[in-house]
Amino acid sequence: MKEKRYYSIKEVAEMVSESEPTLRYWESEFPNHITPRRNEHGARFFTEKDIEDVRLIKHLLRNGKLKIEGAKKRLESRMDETKRNSKLLTHLQNIRKELKELQDAMDAAVTV
Repeated sequence: MKEKRYYSIKEVAEMVSESEPTLRYWESEFPNHITPRRNEHGARFFTEKDIEDVRLIKHLLRNGKLKIEGAKKRLESRMDETKRNSKLLTHLQNIRKELKELQDAMDAAVTV
């Protein structure tokens, strides 16, 4: 399946499990990191890089338990390490999900 070039705010909100108003707020607070394109009607369209940055900010705020100002400082001072940690966490969460699916499939096969 071909990957899309742009994603709507609704699609991104579903991908990262956050609300659309939260994404709009983060966009206003992190203008150097979240910069979706807009069409003539003002609708936002996010690239893969935008989505990666949204995930990074989510990681800092939700998992890192930082407030907005702390996340801004972290992004400015330790961008490479923060990105690496966020990617690692996302990867581990995906592995956990796959393992759970495998366990569920094995449990279903045993009960048959």
